[in-house]
Amino acid sequence: MSGAFQSVPVIDISGLRSADIAERERVAAELGAAAREVGFFYISGTAVSDELFEKLLAATKEFFALPMDQKMASYIGLSSCHRGYVPVGEEGFYGDKPDFKEAFDTALDLPVDDPDHLAGNPMLGPNVWPDIPGFAETVTAYYQAALSVGRDLLWAFAVALQEDPDTFTRHATKTPSQLRLIYYPYNPDAEDAQGIGAHTDYECFTLLKPTAPGLEVLNGAGEWIDVPPIPGTFVVNVGDLLELWTNGEYVATSHRVRKVKEERYSFPLFFNVDYHTVVQPLPQFAAAGGPSRPALVAGEHLFAQTAQTFAYLRSRLESGDLVLPEGSLATGTFGQEALQSK
Repeated sequence: MSGAFQSVPVIDISGLRSADIAERERVAAELGAAAREVGFFYISGTAVSDELFEKLLAATKEFFALPMDQKMASYIGLSSCHRGYVPVGEEGFYGDKPDFKEAFDTALDLPVDDPDHLAGNPMLGPNVWPDIPGFAETVTAYYQAALSVGRDLLWAFAVALQEDPDTFTRHATKTPSQLRLIYYPYNPDAEDAQGIGAHTDYECFTLLKPTAPGLEVLNGAGEWIDVPPIPGTFVVNVGDLLELWTNGEYVATSHRVRKVKEERYSFPLFFNVDYHTVVQPLPQFAAAGGPSRPALVAGEHLFAQTAQTFAYLRSRLESGDLVLPEGSLATGTFGQEALQSK
């Protein structure tokens, strides 16, 4: 269980690209310690350029400045694989009031004749793109750059756990990893209001780039700790699947966004493994003497959690047009809040 930390560590991961294996292993050990003790940390020294991020930010501002009817032309409820525009009120966690934000959801951009998409996979398929010159190219370039960082982290977590270095990366060949472009509008009357409710992330981990304060993380003592932006860094947090793979050794630390007055943009890359990957405690954790958590299918867990938090999918569940995969968990099953409610 993550401890009563009061701040989040900063780790330079440039050594993961070193030719010296000892240097790569040193950085991996540092990442592993942060994942075990905090569950949240900053990383610096990535190969993602500031110029690429600024281009992403400019394209995102251009999209959210469009009239509502033009944004709704890309409404996520029109997509068959959960891509596109998310209006204010569409998404909410654990029965909370709707989140006060807009978003645009993208992922691995597959062709319309992709076999998984044709088979009806709910999280794999083509992206939806607005009619903005260069938007798709800019978002895709950033997605690929962030995904590369994610692969390095996935390798490092396996090494930190003293597993085969390919333990996790072998399952990351065609992932439903999502990149969200999120916009919190300026609100001069905002006073400690909710932007995104307390939650964990459904995937392995999240690689986040925010432009303003608001993010808070729950420590093991039940206190909410600020995680403000630090120039030149990304924020990383452990997700549900790494918590499951380690049988709770790494905790998917609960976090939330508090509403701040200033305009805020946030860019989380939710790094996942392949849709059909069966995730269960690794033998070293399953044999630790305590109870072992039941296995989940990575993509089914992502879809089940998503279907319970998006209004357009919840309505399909309520009407019977959509059924959750067998063994799906309720929201709020992972993370500090789940631990502290037991």
